[in-house]
Amino acid sequence: MSEPMGRMEAAGGLAVTTGVDVNADVDRLKADNVPERLAAKDATLWGPGAEAEAAIRLGWVDTFVGSKELLAPLAKLRAELQEQGVDHIALAGMGGSSLAPEVISRTLDLGISILDTTDPGQIAAELGEASLRRTAVVVSSKSGSTVETDSQRRAFEAAFEGVGIDDHAKRFVFVTDPGSALEALAKKQGSHLFLADANVGGRYSALTAFGLVPAALAGGDVAELIDQAETFAATITSEEDNPALVLGAIIANKPTITVADDGSGIVGLGDWAEQLIAESLGKDGKGTLPVVLEGPAAPGARGSDRVYATVGGSSTGLPSSGSALAMPDAVVNGPLGAQFLAWELATAYAGYLIGIDPFNQPNVTESKENTNRILAEGLPDERPHAVDGAVEIYGSHSTTVAGALGEILTDADSPDAYIAVLAYLDRIDDAEVAGLRAALAERTGAPVTWGWGPRFLHSTGQFHKGGRQTGVFLQLTGAVGQDLPIPGRDYTFAGLQAAQAAGDRQALQSRERPTVRLHLTDRRRGINQLLHAVRELS
Repeated sequence: MSEPMGRMEAAGGLAVTTGVDVNADVDRLKADNVPERLAAKDATLWGPGAEAEAAIRLGWVDTFVGSKELLAPLAKLRAELQEQGVDHIALAGMGGSSLAPEVISRTLDLGISILDTTDPGQIAAELGEASLRRTAVVVSSKSGSTVETDSQRRAFEAAFEGVGIDDHAKRFVFVTDPGSALEALAKKQGSHLFLADANVGGRYSALTAFGLVPAALAGGDVAELIDQAETFAATITSEEDNPALVLGAIIANKPTITVADDGSGIVGLGDWAEQLIAESLGKDGKGTLPVVLEGPAAPGARGSDRVYATVGGSSTGLPSSGSALAMPDAVVNGPLGAQFLAWELATAYAGYLIGIDPFNQPNVTESKENTNRILAEGLPDERPHAVDGAVEIYGSHSTTVAGALGEILTDADSPDAYIAVLAYLDRIDDAEVAGLRAALAERTGAPVTWGWGPRFLHSTGQFHKGGRQTGVFLQLTGAVGQDLPIPGRDYTFAGLQAAQAAGDRQALQSRERPTVRLHLTDRRRGINQLLHAVRELS
């Protein structure tokens, strides 16, 4: 349990305040000259096993310098698009290509449509003629071959053609690494192209073209974000107040960190930090599990196994009100550009403390490989154990939804266990189902995470397979009312979504982790049934 807030370190516009005892870890980081070595991009910091990867992944430390070169061409392109009647940006991207732009969009109220899904209903909602005529699509993929992003691009291309938009190639803006297939396609068809820094991994790319291009085209002041990061960067080697160093020690302090917006201006940072922490630290059977909360003091925020942190944009290091009992264990306050760099630095420091390479993701490809095999061979023949109303039950001994949820809570009643709810649904139209996370957290002492599929595969999916093997998994899938074809492919969006869910299920089951699937044969009725059933549990 943390002490009352006793340590505050503020510099570069950002403050970290905590009652967690991090003195020993902070002293260790300083004694080992970790900040100086990181600032110098020393690839040997995380040991010989990590050196080769780190050597090509440390560009984020000062990427804001090169990102300034994006400002003029982005302003020019935005003006050109406005002249064509474009006033809306849609983003096709996954993981690091979508999560930072989403935080920027939500914080600055830019209205970017984030398509990090394969749900046919959610994608179809963006393809109406009225919307298309005022839309440009940013297609972001570091590798240039991300299946979800490629599928979304194909759908938009066919939709533009279908409504008769001339020279629709100019409605696409590609963001990718040099030498990718996406770069070649952009040049071939004459689409706009921004090349990102190849020495920055996807989850550390918030302040590169991946984070900045969609935000700038939507009217965001990305120059300010760059300036905020540059101001904070001066604190990396500070001998006195060093907020990122303290934050790194906080992340490494307990097996779990829970994160909530504090309501003071930054919206949704936890979803971005979740990927950064889970994919960087969840491997080798260890790491820190991030849990994104719905708000301050949401169910599951506190526990002896976790640190509870809030983030916000105010200049003060403490919440403006609240009793000492309601205080979080850590408060991180400062502007968004500084927040991005602070959490990236802190995650790298936490990797050093835990003894983990924070730049690889050895287990991410497993579910992708399963998905590709299923797309080629067909979905596995699975029959429900039971049907309860609008819900088919798989992987449970119970014949009722309430009973299946009760089994999950029972399986999680063990040391270091956590529950992960994985929803392959429409996160706009089916958003209400996310209330299941808090409802389960009220009924267990285990941490409970929520992930929308397939976006979590590019985020917490690494932790599920590579982190501590104590997860208990609840997968939610749903019937599709109207499918959507993927031009040039022999599968549809519904087929891809189902294959991704099945592929991830197989990856979890191969580790003999408890995995229950609840399939909603009618999404609206099924969601209501789920939320009613969880309330029946004591």
